[in-house]
Amino acid sequence: MDGLKVVQTADGSSTLYSDRFNACYHSVNGALTESMHVFIKSGFEAILPNRHTIDLLEVGLGTCLNAALTAYAAEKYRVEVRYFGIELYPPSDDILYSTGYAEILEPECATLWGKIVKAPATEKVQISPWFSVFKIYADYTQWIPTESFDLIYFDAFAPDDQPEMWSLENFRKLFDALRPNGALVTYSAKGLVKQNLRDAGFSVERLQGPPGKRHMVRAWKTPVH
Repeated sequence: MDGLKVVQTADGSSTLYSDRFNACYHSVNGALTESMHVFIKSGFEAILPNRHTIDLLEVGLGTCLNAALTAYAAEKYRVEVRYFGIELYPPSDDILYSTGYAEILEPECATLWGKIVKAPATEKVQISPWFSVFKIYADYTQWIPTESFDLIYFDAFAPDDQPEMWSLENFRKLFDALRPNGALVTYSAKGLVKQNLRDAGFSVERLQGPPGKRHMVRAWKTPVH
């Protein structure tokens, strides 16, 4: 995809800026910090109890940072993860390497990130004994899930930048693809996002956001107790 450049963020990690969407892939207040807070701590670790395997979908595979952090967590917690990442405009390997993630991540996590970056699309690739990835290069708004998932990372560009991604119709298809007691996590707590999630059937929690954002959202397939 053309029109990408590296941008440094407040925690010392970098992200990519897209000319196409006039937006960054991660928070400029800290790319790594945001990924850990929203997706690992509020998503992956939240659904871990009593699970030995997790089928996970990321909407917006982007820089593969969330995938690498999840692969690292899968080894830490010894849980088998099948990771499906959908992306319409995958950045080139050269652009991804220019982020510097190979240098700033923990060495083992950096190795996993490099393997995920190199993994070809449309086939399952075993990255580690605990983690496999299946890249889907497709338009999410037209894509129909054929798998069921325990967890969804919703990491599209913001609703103002990519409103079609956050529609009620698209949240309904994700609700249908989630297993009972599954969850969706996203960095956006915009009112329309929460309403569309509720209308799709989710039970919505507003959580403390990462640096620079007051709130984020976790939405469950079943009511929160």
